[in-house]
This record gives sequence, C-alpha cells and structure tokens, in this order.
Amino acid sequence: MKILTKIIASALLIQVAVYAQEQRPNVLFITSDDLGLQLSCYGDEVIETPNLDALAASGVLFDVAYVAQASCSPSRSAMLTGLYPHANGQYGLTATTTSLHPHLRDATLPNILKRSGYRTGIIGKLHVDPGNSFQFDSRLGNYMDALEMKLVAERSSQFMAESRDQPFFLMVNYTDPHAYRPKGNVSNTIGDWSFRDRFKGIPETLVEPSEKTVLPFQRIDTPEQRKRVAGYYNSVKRMDIGVGMLLDELKRLGHVDNTLVIFVGDHGPPFNRGKVSVYEGGLRVPFIVRWPGVSKPMRSDAMVSTVDILPTILDAAGATTDIERHGQSLRPALEKADAPWREYLVGEFHMHGSPWFPQRAIRDDRYKLIHNLLADSTKPSGQVDGDIAYVVSREARYDGTQIRTAFDTYANPPEFEFYDLEKDPWEFENLAGKFEYAAVEARLKAALLGWRHETDDPALDPSFHERTMKEIQDRISARRKKILNL
Repeated sequence: MKILTKIIASALLIQVAVYAQEQRPNVLFITSDDLGLQLSCYGDEVIETPNLDALAASGVLFDVAYVAQASCSPSRSAMLTGLYPHANGQYGLTATTTSLHPHLRDATLPNILKRSGYRTGIIGKLHVDPGNSFQFDSRLGNYMDALEMKLVAERSSQFMAESRDQPFFLMVNYTDPHAYRPKGNVSNTIGDWSFRDRFKGIPETLVEPSEKTVLPFQRIDTPEQRKRVAGYYNSVKRMDIGVGMLLDELKRLGHVDNTLVIFVGDHGPPFNRGKVSVYEGGLRVPFIVRWPGVSKPMRSDAMVSTVDILPTILDAAGATTDIERHGQSLRPALEKADAPWREYLVGEFHMHGSPWFPQRAIRDDRYKLIHNLLADSTKPSGQVDGDIAYVVSREARYDGTQIRTAFDTYANPPEFEFYDLEKDPWEFENLAGKFEYAAVEARLKAALLGWRHETDDPALDPSFHERTMKEIQDRISARRKKILNL
C-alpha cells in the first residue's frame, strides 16, 4: 500500500525543471465552500450545473474523492501542504488557535511556486494560520467579496492579465454554498443559520422546496428541512454560474490551453452527518482536473484525496521540495483510466471548534471502517451550522427506523463503525462486529493502523490528546487575557 510520496530536493531549495517558460502551465485552483456531490455531473437530479459539467467533460472527473478533514481550516491546510492535519498541525478552525507547524510555514503551495518563478494570487478565504506566512503577491478579495460572482471574475481576469508572460498560480475560493448567520446574530442555535437564495440577482431561477430537496445522507423530510436544502442548492447554482464567468475570462485571455485547472469542494454540506463528520456526506467532494497535454477527458474510479493537489501542481510546475508529503501527483490517473493507484483512501477528524473528537476513517472500493478514538470518554458536538436534522430525528415518526439508528450513532458513536458502501452508500447500517464481515473488517483495521504508522500519526500516543487539548486551552486563555488587558 503506497501511502507516502517523497518529493525530494535539498533543504527546501526549489529547482525548476529544465522546461522552457511556455511549457510551465499556469495554475487555476478553485474551491467551493461546503460543497459535496450536489452537481449534475455527479448525478444530482435537483439542479443543473452546466459550467462545472462542461469543465468535467473536458477533463477528468474523479468519482471518489476525499478531503483530508471535513472542516474548513484543516481541509485547506491539507490542500496547501500535501499533509494530513495530524501532521501539519491545523487540527481545527483557526479560532481554535491551531496552526501549521513552524517548519511547514515556508513549504506551502504558494511559497514553493513563488520561489519557482510563479506569480501568486488568492481570492476569498484562506482560513489557515498563520495567514501572513503565505506568500501571495495579490490578495484580491475577502470572504464576502467571494459571494459576488462578477467581481470574482473581474478580479481574476485582472490578475491573469497583469501576469503577462510570467506563469501564475491563482487560488479562487468561492464562499457559496456556505450557510450564514443573519446580521447581528452571533449564536449557533438550531435553525438560526440560513442560505442566500439569491445574491446580487444570481441565480435568476430558484429551486423551490419539494420532495427532491431532501439530502440522501440524512433522509430527514420536513417543510423546514426542505426549505434549508433548497436554499443550499440555490447557493450551489450561484457558484456554478460564477465558475462559468471565471472560465470565460480564462478563455478570453487565451489561457485555456496553458492552464492546469483544479476544482474541488472543501468538504461536504453544512448539515448533520455531512460537514464535520467522517461519513461519506462529509468527506466526499467533487474533484475535477483539466491539465492540457496530460489529462484525457474521462470519469475515473481512482480514489483520490485533496492531499494529492500539492504534489500534482508541483509536478506540473517542475518544482521540488524535500518536505515529505502524504499525497502523490495525479498525473498517472489523469493520463490513463487504468493506471495503478492507491488501494485505500483515508480521512480523519480532530475538531472544528469544539469538542476534541479524533476520528480516523478508511475505505476501499466497497467497504469502510471508522475508528472513533475517544468514543468511551467524549462525544462529537452533533451541531453543524444550525442544522435541524438531528433534533427532527428524535421525533416519534422515526422510532425504530434506520434514520433514528443512524443519527443515534452519529451523536453517540461506538469505537468502530463498519459499512458496506455498495449496499449502503450513505452509511445507515453499522455492520461492525458482525461475523460475516469479520475478515474484511480486520483487513481494514490493519490497513488503517499501517497508514497511521506510515504517516506518523501522533494520536498513536494516548497522551497526545490530553497534551494537545491543554496546549489549545492555554493559548485560548492567553489570547482572552491579552484582549481583556488591552
């Protein structure tokens, strides 16, 4: 099982391979906040997403792709370092005071590319600490700016045009379809969060609540939840329109044939059993790559991870570094549908805001194992951006159903969970401990333990949890004290 890929050079000195300047592609890296598989190119039937469908048709659509952790800051940290959060230090949101380990702060994607001669830019949120360690030549808009689709396209176009003959790396981070709290509301009370159905006139046509606006990984069907899910889909439609505007600018400037385009969601939807979980609804994201001259238009069943993004971009740029990475360049999987690839795909969790609830998850092409490392001593928060699904699952009509059982497991998980994803793709029936699956469960446990050793998972040391939580609490207390003394 090949897990680690070493990208070797000497002491962080970056050497550009012997490529002519025109052979080094530009890089357009696009993320969408809280986007799961809710795109028509991934089979969703609620909305049409024609712009991302067109991108997928011209590149490679990976059917099974995981983020490293289904929480914003940790997820993005893995994309920018090629390392899982357990190795890079960004265990939770930046508000938790966790951040990249010092030795990694100059070994991030924009920094490596800048030393390799690229002009670097970002639009929208970065949300990885320390933010000032990232060497972007241009920071072209904040979290709210990234809601304005025309503005994002205009600023992206300006950045690309100003780069002239210098290869560029531009990271565009759309805010949609993230939920939001109405102005003046700072609580996290159930139902207080909402979605922007329309923003600056986009989209023109709205998705209305119906029997279709029910998420398959929840199966919670109420008028209130139908409305929330419809709002989420409207946000996805807006983001797709924005991507179309952005790609139109890339084409207008003549960069289609010399630009590597990567599109991913940063994790699944902000609903219970999605975001901040290690279920498929949280870890699975759209992952589309178009690399001119390398990729062939196709759907791929290679199981890929967002830790593969950095090695892929460095490969394209001809840049190397001696920092060990957990990912590998996607080049072989982009060139050939049957290229040898990884046997197992892994995701993890530590914390979002609170509590600390470490998890590890591993799957193959059919089965999945989840290890809840501290199941006997703590529980997950059970709350995601004001979602109401868990509370609704307590209603009497769900007594004795798979839905009730699944939400019980979500809120109070055992040490191990085991699922047959072929029969049960959204993990409603925990098969852990069943005799007929014992051999497969044992194989996945061994594979997960092997991955943890190969990636130097600090959680293999039981004292890691208590020690890390104390460090986080001490930093938070110090920050509060400093604020109060100002």
